[in-house]
Amino acid sequence: MNAVVWHDETLGAEFSIEPIPAALRKKAEAFRLQLIEVIAETDDVLLEKFLEGETPTIAELKAGIRQATIDLKVFPAICGSAFKNKGIQTLLDAVVDYLPSPLDKPPVEGINPDHLSRIEVRKADDNEPLAALAFKIINDPFGKLGFVRVYSGSLKTGDTVLNPRTGKTERIGRLVKMHANKREDVSEILAGDICACVGMKELKTGDTLCAPHHPIALGAITFPDTVISVAIEPKTKADQEKMGVALARLADEDPTFKVRTDEDSGQTIISGMGELHLEILVDRMKREHKVEANVGEPKVAFRETLRKKAEAEGKYIRQTGGSGNYGHCKLRVEPNTPGAGYEFINAIKSGSIPKEFIKPIDQGVQGALELGILAGYPIVDVKVTLYDGSYHEVDSNEMAFKFAGSIAFKEAARKASPVLLEPVMAVEVTVPEEHMGVIIGDINSRRGRIEGMEHAAGSQVIKAIVPLKEMFGYVNDIRSSTQGRASYSMQFARYEEAPRMIADEIIGRSQGK
Repeated sequence: MNAVVWHDETLGAEFSIEPIPAALRKKAEAFRLQLIEVIAETDDVLLEKFLEGETPTIAELKAGIRQATIDLKVFPAICGSAFKNKGIQTLLDAVVDYLPSPLDKPPVEGINPDHLSRIEVRKADDNEPLAALAFKIINDPFGKLGFVRVYSGSLKTGDTVLNPRTGKTERIGRLVKMHANKREDVSEILAGDICACVGMKELKTGDTLCAPHHPIALGAITFPDTVISVAIEPKTKADQEKMGVALARLADEDPTFKVRTDEDSGQTIISGMGELHLEILVDRMKREHKVEANVGEPKVAFRETLRKKAEAEGKYIRQTGGSGNYGHCKLRVEPNTPGAGYEFINAIKSGSIPKEFIKPIDQGVQGALELGILAGYPIVDVKVTLYDGSYHEVDSNEMAFKFAGSIAFKEAARKASPVLLEPVMAVEVTVPEEHMGVIIGDINSRRGRIEGMEHAAGSQVIKAIVPLKEMFGYVNDIRSSTQGRASYSMQFARYEEAPRMIADEIIGRSQGK
């Protein structure tokens, strides 16, 4: 029941605690009563006090809020302004007061990389074997920084740790505690602590660091597939060499950012989670790495899939002067459950194809999946069954069966009603009520579907599913149509079948029509 006042001239560094102004006192008391009511509903002791007309102490209220937060019954919200750094101190106090400590959480579980079926458990205890997770990588002028959270045991400078992903051990050279842009050298961190390791070359986001004689692989962080790509090229010859290094460093820091070279055009293609994501990364490349570059038009990561079951055979028979090539297989293709990916089933029973040629057929099919049937986009969610074939005792080899698998799959896929899939995004637009009609009309014109609306503090939150292809430039359109008062967020939802008109346009463009 105090007012916390930040002083503009110190950019949020200093604040004072003062009495609540008389004009706001009644409002503050009403909200405090509401707060006590909400917490009392989750705590029997506080509820009894509340019903008897007693006012809980600050310590009791804090304990009640903390327990309700840990139980996910309430979600505390703290006031603040990022622009002027106001509210940082109260936010950090709330983190300490209300969020769970490592002791409030169950022991962490992982798998033993040497015995994948064995579950390993680590308690939040300094005396347990080391288990730590690298959750963020930053490249800075002093070297690569890997932010690490220790779940059990302790981590000291000079320790040798195992990375289960690479199977290699690395020595911890230097540990630093980060304080915004300042860093403090430390010699040891314990269970529950976060610090940064300097100079670990092979460390990537999501890697586990553990004691070599007590290996554990903690649950990896899963990152969504990229949904948007643009071509990027350096402006000058001098920028060319620097651009490769800069892009590699940015990709190292951000697992949702991918860089590749297009085999057909020789262009460098960067892919990310949205238009804004790529804009920020290109801007960082210019500011931090001093690389000037031209960026092409955004391209959507379409996919292809099959809608029917079909069968086909693939033969690769070539006779040359010496031994020839003979590969022959019969495949059945069918749609798989959405999101299930590719599945290969070996149904050969009579030994018509020897075991050593099964894997090359699978590899041939996977190669064909990457190239697509309609417009060169990867084929997803398909089940392929190898049910028959034949071989030649002398001429059969792995390469021949790889080609046969690819030929059979392409033939079967053409018969199986292939369709084009486009990524659709879950979009949330927060808009004042007077502009709601304009936004809904605009979403409908972008082939979007309104999924729901919620009222939030004088505004409406519109939830919709919209194809990514229609969302380019949306940030400018939404600002101009609402006088800058609306905001939106979007994230990848799923792939859906593209309408015939859109599919024909994409397929025609890929075939140069």
